[in-house]
Amino acid sequence: MGEHGEATKFSIEAAAEVFLEESRDMLQQMESCLQRLEADPANADALNALFRAAHTIKGSAGLFGHERVVSFTHVVESVLDAMRGGRLSFDAAASALLVECRDHIEGLLHENGGVSTERESVLRARLEALLRGGTRAGDEWHISLRFQRDALRNGFEPASVIGYLETLGEVRHLVVLTDAMPGFAEMDPEACYLGFELRLKSPAERGQIESAFKFVRDDCSVRILPPDSRTADYIALIEQLPEERTRLGEILVACGALTKGELEAALATQGRALLGEALVGEGLVKAPVVDAALDKQTRARERRSDDGRFIRVAADRLDRLIDLVGELVIAGAGVNALAREGRGELQEAAAGVSALVEEIRNGALQLRMVQIGETFARFRRVARELGRELGKEIDLVIEGGETELDKSVVERIADPLMHLVRNAVDHGIESPGARRAAGKPARGTLRLAARHDSGAIVIEVSDDGRGIDPERILAKAHAAGLVAAGATLTEAEILDLIFAPGFSTAETVTNVSGRGVGMDAVRKSIEALRGSVAVASRRGAGATMSIRLPLTLAIIDGFMVAVGGATFVVPLDQMIECVELPPAARGGAHRHFDLRGEVLPYIRLRELFEIEGAPPKRESVVVVRCGARKAGLVVDSLVGEQQTVIKPLCSLFRQLRGIAGSTVLGTGEVALILDVAALVKLVSGNQRFAKGEQ
Repeated sequence: MGEHGEATKFSIEAAAEVFLEESRDMLQQMESCLQRLEADPANADALNALFRAAHTIKGSAGLFGHERVVSFTHVVESVLDAMRGGRLSFDAAASALLVECRDHIEGLLHENGGVSTERESVLRARLEALLRGGTRAGDEWHISLRFQRDALRNGFEPASVIGYLETLGEVRHLVVLTDAMPGFAEMDPEACYLGFELRLKSPAERGQIESAFKFVRDDCSVRILPPDSRTADYIALIEQLPEERTRLGEILVACGALTKGELEAALATQGRALLGEALVGEGLVKAPVVDAALDKQTRARERRSDDGRFIRVAADRLDRLIDLVGELVIAGAGVNALAREGRGELQEAAAGVSALVEEIRNGALQLRMVQIGETFARFRRVARELGRELGKEIDLVIEGGETELDKSVVERIADPLMHLVRNAVDHGIESPGARRAAGKPARGTLRLAARHDSGAIVIEVSDDGRGIDPERILAKAHAAGLVAAGATLTEAEILDLIFAPGFSTAETVTNVSGRGVGMDAVRKSIEALRGSVAVASRRGAGATMSIRLPLTLAIIDGFMVAVGGATFVVPLDQMIECVELPPAARGGAHRHFDLRGEVLPYIRLRELFEIEGAPPKRESVVVVRCGARKAGLVVDSLVGEQQTVIKPLCSLFRQLRGIAGSTVLGTGEVALILDVAALVKLVSGNQRFAKGEQ
């Protein structure tokens, strides 16, 4: 294969990859629209968007040889078009069928067509049955009549056609056209210049309607559009009729055949479509290429906002950009270190460069920010299907879906959220009967909410169920040996036991829960993201799981501290303040002191990490926070703030407690980034960290 052939092969493969990526977006849009329609079946915008997504998939699939996708999606498209025209209603049965069809299309596209043909036949039969059942007495046919000049001379009365049609149904709209009538001097009183545009509401078949014109075929031209006609069919009708296009468009809108928006959109694209037909006729391009181009233009118009346009960028390119920005941050720190030893002008220039680097950093990180609402929306279906399996009625409420955070965080938080949603539906929300007995609505409410808070994001999964029973939790913990006999725990500590490995309150093992896995995995996954999770509950009123996460995992604002010859970095968004360690607390046996009336437990980093040497006479305490808990980190000295590029630890050090990663300083030295969540957990657990203890 020559160089040109290789390039063509590459371009086709690249285009196929783009198509599959776009199809994922369209499938997600279909699921989102179906969820919106379940909540509001009359939502015309959601129905139109659902139709466009299916149409886009069908049009693009044909270019890449996905014939099964084209054939099957065409039937789905017909059902959606019938719903748009009011000939079919969107109800629970139709919703369930369309969800199955959406999943089948996804399987056809992303499983290389290796999905069941039997299942496809069943779905197709159900779709066609739905279409057949949609022919009702309320269907409206559109009829265009234009009479020949000799119709009156041949003894034909135009009004008789209307009379006959009224025996088949109800003539809902009738417009009499006299546009063809000449001036008074040229008019022939025996000639017929009339035309009709009308809407007939009738359950009749097409053959019955056509029979009304059987004896007058030679005296008029008849065009009949069935109830399932699309906007394109009406535009083609306008092109065939003799009257001026704008005039005919107004008539169709007045008759209710089209909305004004549909007419304007169709006419706006028609010029491009006619150009495409001309190119096809000349043999310059193939028809599928033109169709794909028009579909692409339509999608581009839908995506374009008033302020700009969106472009698709490969994720690995963004990752590479973030890596380079990270290296730029490190290099900038080195320049600043050297500048501090030089002239004032150099220091001023270095400060300006640092400010620009910070802006570049923030801008680069924004490129990877995505809204969490799309992740939240996936759980609508999970909650509905799991509720159906458990015999429960669930409403999922989403709040703060527009909240943004790093794409990598969104991807890694999906599984922990899945555990929490399933647990809320299974353990939290009661059955409809139990809810009625408790004076609650039969339908339970599950809420997913997100918000920004002090440079971090807080995600809450809450329900209005039975809540968590602390006494039951404690009894289970005693039985499992998780709590020593006679130990006294606060309610918060008892609730925290649900995250212990192997803990479960389920009485029986089911497909959903009861095996003692899940909640401990949730905490581990969240802490691996430098986050924390907390639980709150009200007996009989529900429970809330609160997850606190950093906005990004790549570059953070850090605060550097020193212990002996080692440098550590504390994430700035988890830091509250710095104070001097009180002299009375320096040699005491109890590792806590009074901080303005609040008892603050602390930990000495020198002892925890076994750093040799004696501490200085004056030590500082960095007060940090993880969720609602606070702790103090005792260090030798405070260095100051610095942008920090997070580097992962090698496998040899990943199990090192209290360390989340590393970074390279401007001097070339390596500093360790502290895992605040782990350190606060160790301190609040009243564990001792004397030298040599593990």
